[in-house]
Amino acid sequence: MNTISNIWNHPKTSAAGLLIAVVSIAGVLSQQGLTLGTAGTGTVVTLVGALATALLGLLAKDPGAPVSQPLSGPASRQAKLGAWALIALLLPLPFMGGCSGTTVAQDIVNWTPALQSAVVTVDSAVALLAPADAPVFAAATVGFDAASNLMAAQAKAYLANPTASTLAQMQIQIVTFQQQVNAALLQAGGIVNPASQQHALAAIQAVGTVVSAILALVESVSSKAAVAQMAARATIKVAAVRPYLNGTQAAAIVARHYGEPLALARMQVTLAEQNEALAGF
Repeated sequence: MNTISNIWNHPKTSAAGLLIAVVSIAGVLSQQGLTLGTAGTGTVVTLVGALATALLGLLAKDPGAPVSQPLSGPASRQAKLGAWALIALLLPLPFMGGCSGTTVAQDIVNWTPALQSAVVTVDSAVALLAPADAPVFAAATVGFDAASNLMAAQAKAYLANPTASTLAQMQIQIVTFQQQVNAALLQAGGIVNPASQQHALAAIQAVGTVVSAILALVESVSSKAAVAQMAARATIKVAAVRPYLNGTQAAAIVARHYGEPLALARMQVTLAEQNEALAGF
């Protein structure tokens, strides 16, 4: 509680102070062992409301202005950013809230058009590469079409019948697809031609962003033991492909899909990547 008390008593608000406040709140929650996978919806709403109120109270302590003076201009924008940052920390991704199997299944189905569209882009990206690089890229992504079609079919099957059996099939398939994407990123990263490499990585990551979203969805309805088994199948870890990832591109895809601000999506993508690494992927 000392950490929280120190935050609230901070004499003035700054960008650095705001970041410290948000990170400290997250740290305190983490120390208490609170995760959204075990917290009920009511608990999460209460936490968001209480902590957002407290953080906005901190932001109201603007130097040289009465506490009761409404925020405006830069201070108002900073307050909104702080609230978004807090929500992002408490709700890392819209698809990681511990929802029911049916809700998650619907969200996976909702992602599949974006997945298949990204795979089509991968197919067409070959024409943008240098002749010497096109065969390498084609070989790296050869299994994407079949994997995306299977993923879409399994998502619909799970939505129609969200049982342990259909979930187990999705657990295997999403990890298999994620590993295909990671392997493709490593191969594309070895392309020497800068322009070809840029086109190849952008196309593959578009697929990878959706695959990561679906992976998070599947994790949210899987037991800890099942997640551990999934992670054990992931031999190419997130750390290995991190140098080839574009956070801005991934955030744009998430923001567009969920209709949310890009800044929020950027924080969510970063936190999701960290959670994925912590889970062993």
